[in-house]
Amino acid sequence: MSIKHVGVVGAGQMGSGIAQVCALAGLQVSLCDQNQEAVDRGLAAIKSSLERMLSKDKITAEQLSAVLGRIHSSISTESLAQVDIAIEAATEVEAIKQVIFKDLDRVCQPGAILATNTSSISITRLAAVTQRPGQVIGMHFMNPVPMMQLVEVIRALQTEDSVFDQVTEMAKAIGKTPVDVKDAPGFVANRILLPMINEAVFTLYEGLASAEEIDTVMKLGMSHPMGPLALADLIGLDTCLSIMEVLHDGFSDSKYRPCPLLKQMVDAGYLGRKSGRGFFSY
Repeated sequence: MSIKHVGVVGAGQMGSGIAQVCALAGLQVSLCDQNQEAVDRGLAAIKSSLERMLSKDKITAEQLSAVLGRIHSSISTESLAQVDIAIEAATEVEAIKQVIFKDLDRVCQPGAILATNTSSISITRLAAVTQRPGQVIGMHFMNPVPMMQLVEVIRALQTEDSVFDQVTEMAKAIGKTPVDVKDAPGFVANRILLPMINEAVFTLYEGLASAEEIDTVMKLGMSHPMGPLALADLIGLDTCLSIMEVLHDGFSDSKYRPCPLLKQMVDAGYLGRKSGRGFFSY
């Protein structure tokens, strides 16, 4: 099966980015979310991103119009009945993802691949709630999707080789670099990244330095383009906490214990850029 029609479930930052890069590559995209307001925000984000590309002469006005014309929106997964692959990009909560995968399994045509953009949750467990476990796979895009080249392609224990091959080729076709990763908590990217962010939060929690100073150390001392606390704000502190909890539960190792300050920030609703306040104010 050649992948020509992509469904994306979730029109947030990740879902809208995935929809954009797929449409830019010439694929038809069906983007859905649970309400029209969320869909409209996603479409507005895509248009804004494309307009920035236009202003930098990366695309033409005709290309911008054509890309938007390839993206069709809906508030129902029923619109994904004929897609070749459905990519779930919902909140990083396993129970929510399981409900979505059961629904996609019901809605999508028998040959369709079901993929998840999860950054840490077991692909094997998500596959097990469907009647097509061999057609379930992980596609972990990096944030922001239009700019970052990496995609972790994660096989569930049940994933068929042909499905892995198709998804790997699709990732290349949309301009990404796929990396073959085994199914384990946090995969590779977040297995390494999130403990670093968590340690930066501990450093702040223990009063070793201010948020600005911690990020300056990592930018100037380690050549990181963005400090870990600013990156946490970009990712979302609730997402960071969810991933740390997956790592802590999955490995039963105290080195993955979420910092109490991270938990407290999430409890306060200080989630980073999306709430206007995290370790920094926006």
